[in-house]
Amino acid sequence: MGITEIRVHGVADRGPEAILDRPIVVRVAGDDNAGFYRPRPGYGDATDRGGATLEAYRWSRLAGGTATRTFSLVLLLPFMLSNIAVWMLPVPGRGGAAARALCRLLAATMTAMYVLSTVGVSLDLIAWQCAAYPRCMDGRREISWLGGVPPGQRLALLAVPPIIAIVVIWRLGARTWQLPEDGAPVPGVGADRLDSPAFWDTRSLLRRLRSVHVAVALGTLDVALLLALAPHDAALPGWLLLAADVVLLAGAVVLLCRPAIERRGEQEHVSARGVRWAAIALTALTLGYALAPRPPWSAEGTLPGYGVLVAGLFAGQLVLLAVLGLVVGVQRRHLPRPRFLLSGLGAPVLISVAIGLGVAYSSGLTYGLAEYLDRGSSPTPARPLPPGAPPLSPPVAYRWVTLGFSLAVLVVVVTALLVPRIQRARRRRAAEELVRRDYPESSQVPPERVRAVRDAIVRAGLTERLGRLLSTAYVVLVLLTLAAAGLSVTGHGPGVLALWLGGQSLARPVIFVTDLGALLIGLFALVLAVLGLVAYRSGAIRLVGVLWQLATFWPRAAHPLAPPCYVERAIPELTRRIRQLTADGNGVVLSGQSHGSVLAAVTVLQLPDDCRRRVALLTYATPLGNRYRRVFPAYVSDEMLGEVGNRLSWRWINLWRYTDAMGGPVFAPFPGGPDDPAARVDRRVRDPKGLLIPPTDTVPPPVRGHSFTPDEDFHAAVSELIGRLDRPDG
Repeated sequence: MGITEIRVHGVADRGPEAILDRPIVVRVAGDDNAGFYRPRPGYGDATDRGGATLEAYRWSRLAGGTATRTFSLVLLLPFMLSNIAVWMLPVPGRGGAAARALCRLLAATMTAMYVLSTVGVSLDLIAWQCAAYPRCMDGRREISWLGGVPPGQRLALLAVPPIIAIVVIWRLGARTWQLPEDGAPVPGVGADRLDSPAFWDTRSLLRRLRSVHVAVALGTLDVALLLALAPHDAALPGWLLLAADVVLLAGAVVLLCRPAIERRGEQEHVSARGVRWAAIALTALTLGYALAPRPPWSAEGTLPGYGVLVAGLFAGQLVLLAVLGLVVGVQRRHLPRPRFLLSGLGAPVLISVAIGLGVAYSSGLTYGLAEYLDRGSSPTPARPLPPGAPPLSPPVAYRWVTLGFSLAVLVVVVTALLVPRIQRARRRRAAEELVRRDYPESSQVPPERVRAVRDAIVRAGLTERLGRLLSTAYVVLVLLTLAAAGLSVTGHGPGVLALWLGGQSLARPVIFVTDLGALLIGLFALVLAVLGLVAYRSGAIRLVGVLWQLATFWPRAAHPLAPPCYVERAIPELTRRIRQLTADGNGVVLSGQSHGSVLAAVTVLQLPDDCRRRVALLTYATPLGNRYRRVFPAYVSDEMLGEVGNRLSWRWINLWRYTDAMGGPVFAPFPGGPDDPAARVDRRVRDPKGLLIPPTDTVPPPVRGHSFTPDEDFHAAVSELIGRLDRPDG
């Protein structure tokens, strides 16, 4: 039969020319975002060594590729991390409904944090604090006109920027890579499995989550406005509007907690749309109430209620994190294989990172604007305000956050310095034994060459030892942050507390560390934004692109404002292409590198039976076994990987290296004994190919690590799979 070898690249895409190892290629299917490429006829051999027609599937531009798209992904990073956390839960289906509900609630708090950051800039710093002091507005024509506007009307006018920000994320949440032709049937129980056609189609859930999150965003804005207006007016309309907004937010919480929100049903659509329209109506009423004329009123201090609202949000987030960690811990005890990354606490850990990034954006923006508006006169217990200076001060909770950020930077630096040195001598001895066993010629080469290969193996295994350390750090940091959040609710910052406890001798270093955290957190947010602009051009900054492509692999099931999932287009395209190629009796060798191997394995699960009989699978540098199986145990398990092999009649070869920090074997050694077909899937290849300088070269073979290029081992595996496809029994 005719054979086509489809190569699917990993996260480090170097273009279809590099994938196919051909200088000139042409797209034969797809478009600029994702397409299939073949060598251009007449410009090089269009077949592999085994005679298979070469073809490459390039999907990387679905996850990045332009400055605008990559920059937007940087801004949406907290939403993206909070979304991927729901896929790290250890239990799918009904058993994990409670944990998924907690993840959706935490994702909603990220939307509320986003709104509160815009409220802090527009309403608190500008409309309330700056507009009340002539020195703040002096020489600034863009805001000086606010001085003669009453406070209530100022708040109504400056509520427009947060509303615009809500509309922007509402529109961003509607983006999808799914084509209209890729509609999936109504899912049943199998929708929790990767082999379900409906697994990657979350459009119905996405519409409901968008409506609920818009309601949460508008409700948060309304509460921030009414907490300043209702107590001042002490009138029934203000209190009624505030109560209605609280009821609205409670209704949104109930909808997010209902398991029915995950299922397709008209009733859930009606409820979500009803909450959204109720939020729009209440926002219009709140703005009208703020614009109503009032007796003369002077704004003093910070926006009333805003600091308590921010501190309450942080405290609520951390309580939800603690509950989620408890639920996940209980679920993990009942699972047969307890070896998970971060001891099964991957979901709460990742959400805590998302919250930290969200706080970094919020506090960086708030402190940056405050420094600009007050011309460097931020008040602290150690630095009184100069005469006539405006007391522009962000919420007290942000002071605690910046202090925590400084401590987190210290912990990261210490961990990065100490962890590689823990039991380093023992790891080096074990790695050197592997080198001498694999390379009989090791005694004939300089010791430096042996040490270089040994150290590459040691570095590759370093990530395996971080789980317990990060789990312990998570518990400690959550307890400390909960205490800090509780203190921020009281309205006292770290400087005030240090002044009470130890006087100026303790307050000054605490204030210095807090100010340093404010500087670091602002620089961190700025660096992330710059990386988003230049990462799509610079080959040296690959971490940003790698992070996007790994995190946007999973559909949006917790936060609708996360970047769209590229797999919702990539999997239907791959299955459609393979079905076209096999329709005439041809065979396909589907080869996936690194993250592309995950796409290839999932594609196999989506193929129909008549198509799979003509398909073989080659994976290399794959994270399926040592990463995905531990990070996403509910969806990538031994059963799922075994199902991939069974559906292909075990026409599957996986190449891996000791020097690869991300890839590894798919199955455990001899999972079912020597006769188990899974034991014949994994094949370790030497890296480097040798320690001595080849006769035809001037330098020794390099250590490839995670980078795979078509070599002798690769071509031999392809040829073997082609031979299996030629036999009726596979």
